[in-house]
Amino acid sequence: MSTYMPKAGDITRDWYVIDAEGKTLGSVAVAAAVLLRGKHKPVFAPHADCGDNVIIVNAEKVILTGRKLEKKMYYHHTGWIGNMKKVKYSTLMKTKPVFVMEKAVKGMLPGNSLGRTQFTRLHVYAGPEHKHAAQKPQAYEV
Repeated sequence: MSTYMPKAGDITRDWYVIDAEGKTLGSVAVAAAVLLRGKHKPVFAPHADCGDNVIIVNAEKVILTGRKLEKKMYYHHTGWIGNMKKVKYSTLMKTKPVFVMEKAVKGMLPGNSLGRTQFTRLHVYAGPEHKHAAQKPQAYEV
């Protein structure tokens, strides 16, 4: 018996919507990463892009457990000498909740061209509305 290798034409991409309201950031990010990679499918292959499209709504209502809102920091460098910037997650959740969710999911995808391609199928919205109703997304429970 030979190993099944999925072809690009054999892969069907479904649409899933995840409601992040009242759920922890990590559990929503894990569910989204699994769907984006296609690990929930029986035809999964780690080298092939066989994942689905994911819509995350209510990103502003996601929960960080413990004291992460006050203690967890986001660091980035501007490119200039000595310009390492840091922002608390409490500030980041108020100003850019979509960025927080995208960063969490992107960290769980492969760090190569396959992961970058899979990340393009992620759509995050701060509120409950999204513009992908024509694709008829299925609700996915975390």
